[in-house]
Amino acid sequence: MRETPVPVVLAGAHGHGRSHLRNVGALAEEGLVRLVGVCDRVPLSADELAGHPQVRQDTDLARLLRHTGGAVTILCTPIHTHLPLARTALDQGSHLLLEKPPTATAEEFHALRAAVDASGLACQIGFQSLGSEAVGAVRSLIADGAIGELRGIGGAGTWVRTSRYYERAEWAGRRSLGGTDVVDGALTNPFAHAVATALAVAGVQRGTAGEIELELFHAHPIESDDTSCVRLHTPAGVPISIAVTLVAATSRPPRLVIHGDAGRITLFYTLDEVRLERPGRTPESTVHPRTDLLRNLVGHLRGEAPLLVPPEDTAGFTAVLDAVRRAPDPLPIPAAMQRVTEDDEGVHRVVEGVDDLVALSAERTALFSEVAAPWARSAAGTGERRAFAAEGGGG
Repeated sequence: MRETPVPVVLAGAHGHGRSHLRNVGALAEEGLVRLVGVCDRVPLSADELAGHPQVRQDTDLARLLRHTGGAVTILCTPIHTHLPLARTALDQGSHLLLEKPPTATAEEFHALRAAVDASGLACQIGFQSLGSEAVGAVRSLIADGAIGELRGIGGAGTWVRTSRYYERAEWAGRRSLGGTDVVDGALTNPFAHAVATALAVAGVQRGTAGEIELELFHAHPIESDDTSCVRLHTPAGVPISIAVTLVAATSRPPRLVIHGDAGRITLFYTLDEVRLERPGRTPESTVHPRTDLLRNLVGHLRGEAPLLVPPEDTAGFTAVLDAVRRAPDPLPIPAAMQRVTEDDEGVHRVVEGVDDLVALSAERTALFSEVAAPWARSAAGTGERRAFAAEGGGG
């Protein structure tokens, strides 16, 4: 793998795939990679492929890899297609950069790991936030006792997504499609990084202990959740909670709040920013570099670096995803608790007070029902809707 540049095939070139197309272009300018193939049902135009000479396009990934010799395949396709397409790429001898979430079920995750192990090839999972040195910086602060004893980690995510977000693809906002699990919910897709990063900060990315508590709701008329929270515990008993919504009044950078008995750390994981706060001292903020995951994969193939996000480091996240998959359907948030408007961007739904309740959940590492969210009261005493065995991720 000393070949320069490394031939890359992109499967899934629209939607989020465009960010991969731009990134491949940037790395190609450095001479690190070259785009040799695009696999998508809708071909890219000549303008979209400007700067990428001699790119072959095909709807059949196996055939495309055979004809192009793609050494690395970037898979940015619908969640439920990840496992079969990953197997196809591995069978053709191509290493993988696989978008998150890696698979739609724990069973598929085990099959993915088995296929990767059997192939002897590399697989990087696309949790970009785990390429940030901010995660290691937070872990170092905790280990050095900067905030005293770790008491808990609370995550908060408030984004605005209109009806257009769920109209972008047939699988968007679906728990299943044609009998196949999809699990496209707020916790498992748009805010998957919050879950995975919290587990990495706590050092339990390969699995946690005990039950996974869930409260899942939706304001949009969809199958899956757009407003949800999860709580689990490390083997040492430290609670980790993540509360998120896609029907917020205002989009803000998502954050993890790491609580200690002598201070707190806030990690804005999309900004690579770490804020340390301790009583009687001026808050300290630092911004950390981030390693691109495709760059790291190429470096790994050349023997220059370990993989930043191998599949085994997403086992804890997959356990959460599988708990969401196995949970009863999300509960609808009553229309009377929503503010609904419509414009050129689609139907906007805002759940009254949800921004503050998400923040309060992160402060207390609490579920929505425990911070008196009025639309969560029906879940408060319904144990079957809340607690699920932490099975499925595997260590």
